[in-house]
Amino acid sequence: MNVGGVPLRPLAAAPGRDAVVVIDQRALPHRLQFATLASVQDVFTAIRDMWVRGAPLIGAVAAYGLALQARVDASDAALAAAVAHLQSARPTAVNLAWALQRMQRHLFALPASERGGAAWDEAGAIAEEDVRVNAAIGRHGLPLLQAVAARKRGPVNVLTHCNAGWLATVDWGTATAPVYQAHAAGLPLHVWVDETRPRNQGASLTAWELGQAGVPHTVIADNAGGHLMQRGQVDLVIVGCDRVSARGDVCNKIGTYLKALAARDNGVPFVVAMPTSTLDLALADGVSEIPIEERSAREVTHLAGLDAAGSVVEVQLTPAGSAAANPAFDVTPARLVSGLITEHGVVAAQEDALRQLMEERR
Repeated sequence: MNVGGVPLRPLAAAPGRDAVVVIDQRALPHRLQFATLASVQDVFTAIRDMWVRGAPLIGAVAAYGLALQARVDASDAALAAAVAHLQSARPTAVNLAWALQRMQRHLFALPASERGGAAWDEAGAIAEEDVRVNAAIGRHGLPLLQAVAARKRGPVNVLTHCNAGWLATVDWGTATAPVYQAHAAGLPLHVWVDETRPRNQGASLTAWELGQAGVPHTVIADNAGGHLMQRGQVDLVIVGCDRVSARGDVCNKIGTYLKALAARDNGVPFVVAMPTSTLDLALADGVSEIPIEERSAREVTHLAGLDAAGSVVEVQLTPAGSAAANPAFDVTPARLVSGLITEHGVVAAQEDALRQLMEERR
C-alpha cells in the first residue's frame, strides 16, 4: 500500500540479511517511525510490546526473528529455544506459532551449515505468501461489497473493528483487502472505524491507513456500532481474526463479539477475513479453549495523544487506586458468523466446511 503516494510495507528485510526494519506502530498516527530489529530479543520485544501487531505480521516478523537466530547459532537446541521464547511473546494469535513451527520444520530437515541462508529465504517466502494470500482475500471479498452496491443507492457502508489492515499484515490487510480493492475499482463506499479501546488501533491505525489510501471513513466510539446498525447505516461488518477454531468460532480483538451480537439482531451480515494460517483445527470449542491474553492494566487506565503543542503525552483516565482488567481478545461463536473470507474463497463457519477446505488444500 502507499503512504504519501509511496509504496510501503510494515516489514522490510535488511539487504545484509542481518536485521529486519519495521514500522513502529506505537508512534502512529502522529509520527511515522521505524525500528531496526537485529536479534531474537529485539523481535520478542517488538511483538510483546506491540511495536508490531496483527496476527499475520507477527508471524512474518517472528519468522525473521528465527532467521536472525540461525545467523548466530543454528543448532537444534538454539533454534528450539528461540522458537519457545518468541512463541511466548503473544499467546493468542495462532499465526505466531504457525510461522515458527513452519520455520522449525524446514530448518531441522537441513544440516546446520545450511540453515542460516535457508532460514532467511523461508522467512521471505512466508512474508511474500502473506501478500498473495491477502490479495486473494480481497478478490474473494469484493463480490460481497459489489452485491450490496447493486441493491442500494449511495455508498456501501462497512463497519470494521480493530486494525486488520495492511499494518497488521505484510501488505493489503485482511478485513481491509476487499475495501481497498473495491475502492480501486471505483465502488462508492464508506467505512465506519471503531476506535477499539483500550489501544485504539482503529482510531490510530485503521483511520490513518484508510486516509492514506483516500478511502472515505468516519471514526466512531466502540459503543456506537449497534446504534448505527439499528438505523440502517451499516450494510456489512468485516473484521479480521487472530485464531479460528475447528467449528468456526472466531477470536479477535476485544469488542468483536458485541458487534456480532448487534449485527445478528439487526440482520447485518457479519463476515470474517481469515487467512487459512489462522485456522486452528486442533481446537474444537473456541469459546472455552482459545487462550485470551490479559494485557497491562495501564492500557486501560492511561491514554496517549497529542497536546496543544503537538507533543505526544500520556494522561490518566481513572481514579488513582481503581483496578482495571484488560482482556485483549474475545471469541465470537460460529453461529454469529455469516461467512469466512479465505484466500480460497468464502466458506461457512462450520467444522465440516473448514475441514473440507483444508483437505482440498492438502
